[in-house]
Amino acid sequence: MQGFSARHLVGRITFLGAVWIVLAGAEAKALAVGAVAVPAAVWLSLRLLPGPRHLAPWRAVRHLPAFLGASLLGGLDVARRALSPRMPLAPGWVEVPVRLPDGGRVALGAELSLMPGTLAAGTQGDRLLIHLLDVGAGFEAAIPREEAAIAAMIGGDPATRANG
Repeated sequence: MQGFSARHLVGRITFLGAVWIVLAGAEAKALAVGAVAVPAAVWLSLRLLPGPRHLAPWRAVRHLPAFLGASLLGGLDVARRALSPRMPLAPGWVEVPVRLPDGGRVALGAELSLMPGTLAAGTQGDRLLIHLLDVGAGFEAAIPREEAAIAAMIGGDPATRANG
């Protein structure tokens, strides 16, 4: 965890503690569980995204409309395919080169897995393995945009952050 400082620790505890209170509430039971969950989340975040690469929450919020829009369009596409017997399906795997550090790859994979019709299933070297509902739909073209958005959230250009 090179580059780690007390400022990063306090920032992550504050941010993740606030997220916990927003999601679980400020009741005694929720705070008791949060007293265990928040330190565990802080430890995990420091392992996945160590040191000076801190999350920029305003950039994550700024990315939210694009993510929700893409998720809605993906959901409509999956629903259309499910309801139309003539809708082509061509499930398969794609390997996409990713230049994000390990924590960024995890975030990108999680985001892609939340999109209907896609599932990030791991990495192989510097490539993200993604299962698609339709490999001919051109989904791979959107991945560089999502990668750039994740890079902006963790503070940097993916090209300069290769392998952490």
